[in-house]
Amino acid sequence: MRAEREKRAVILTSEGQRDAAINSAEGEKQQTIKASEATKQQQINEAEGQAAAILAVADATAEGIRKVAAAIQMSGGFEAVQLRVAEQYIGRFGELAKASNTIVLPANVADVGSMVALAMNMIRRPDAAATPPAR
Repeated sequence: MRAEREKRAVILTSEGQRDAAINSAEGEKQQTIKASEATKQQQINEAEGQAAAILAVADATAEGIRKVAAAIQMSGGFEAVQLRVAEQYIGRFGELAKASNTIVLPANVADVGSMVALAMNMIRRPDAAATPPAR
């Protein structure tokens, strides 16, 4: 009878250890799954945030372009664009001259008016496309 009790005790101990190991493994499995799901959700949230930021920048850029286009259509707007292009040409040319001792120059570098006219031909108003811009 004593041997039978010892046998049962060993079996119960073994089953208890097995159940404990199963429970531990199941707990680790659930922990891994939860950590993976948390990482996935974090990545989704970050991607959605980045997408929202990109859309906000795109909307703001589009609104800015609309405002500039409207301003150009106003009286004197196109002339203001010409002035801005000339200012940027002169500024960038000055930066280029400061930054390097080797410069590739256009043949008519001193003729700012022709450079502005060339740039304005590229951005000419649709209604003026048939006629050359005034100098």
